[in-house]
Amino acid sequence: MLGTYENFPASTHLVATFASQLSSRKLQEKLIQVLRGVNRKTFSFDQVAQPALHDCTVILEAGLAEGESFSFIDDEETEKALGLLRKASFERMDLFCVVRYYKGTAEKKKPLKFDYYMLRAVFGEGSMELQVFHERGPRYISPEDLVVFLVREVNNTSARRILRTVEPSTD
Repeated sequence: MLGTYENFPASTHLVATFASQLSSRKLQEKLIQVLRGVNRKTFSFDQVAQPALHDCTVILEAGLAEGESFSFIDDEETEKALGLLRKASFERMDLFCVVRYYKGTAEKKKPLKFDYYMLRAVFGEGSMELQVFHERGPRYISPEDLVVFLVREVNNTSARRILRTVEPSTD
């Protein structure tokens, strides 16, 4: 089933909750489009996280789950997901994200170890919970930094803020 990874880990490294005025379907469309837009795009490290590694660039590659695997979110996968979303929204959306790091200039670019993340977005009425699991890598970018980056990218697609952080309640 598109959007669901059968082996998503039971324990996660971060859970963040967001409120949204968009419907689940519209929010899912935005998320897919944002991930398509950032895929294989080069960012300076400080565009994604702080503190920055000196002379480091970051490239993200995101995939959407389908059963036991993930498919890179390219134009074809984007159209497939958006076509399904026209019929019904997903209850959850499982994603795989590779964060690639490179040191140096474009001419003398040296790859560093990569980070591998799994993300699960669970959608409710006016909300989205994002669960992050760090599978492996040096964690140059933390789960929190990755979430902040993705939320900022989603919010930058609109004149108004789409996602607002919900602070955990202290009972």
